[in-house]
Amino acid sequence: MPHQPVTPAKRNFARSMRREPTEAEDRLWQELRGRRLDKIKFRRQVPIGRYVADFVCAEAKLIVEIDGSQHAESRHDQERDAALKARGFRVLRFWNDDVLKELDAVCDTIIAYVRDESLQPWR
Repeated sequence: MPHQPVTPAKRNFARSMRREPTEAEDRLWQELRGRRLDKIKFRRQVPIGRYVADFVCAEAKLIVEIDGSQHAESRHDQERDAALKARGFRVLRFWNDDVLKELDAVCDTIIAYVRDESLQPWR
């Protein structure tokens, strides 16, 4: 799929998302920023096509999404994941509660997915 330029509106939306993260996003970002997690480079609130991904490891083509309950059984998320997969990304999703209560396990899972590109997300 050809690269699409990011619209100014999408870029501004991503900026506002970076300025106002959820508690779970902020907590995970503290672990991911500055290559703190196993020296892996992550960026946050990255525009990709029509979407803004919560966290992206470009090197491993891995997107990490942190979801609240509004995402349960979300058809929009299924369509979004399919579009991102078509661009060659794997999309790994965690619930807010997982990040807030099981941060070490979430980080261990992220490391495993970055290091082993054959792993496929479970939801």
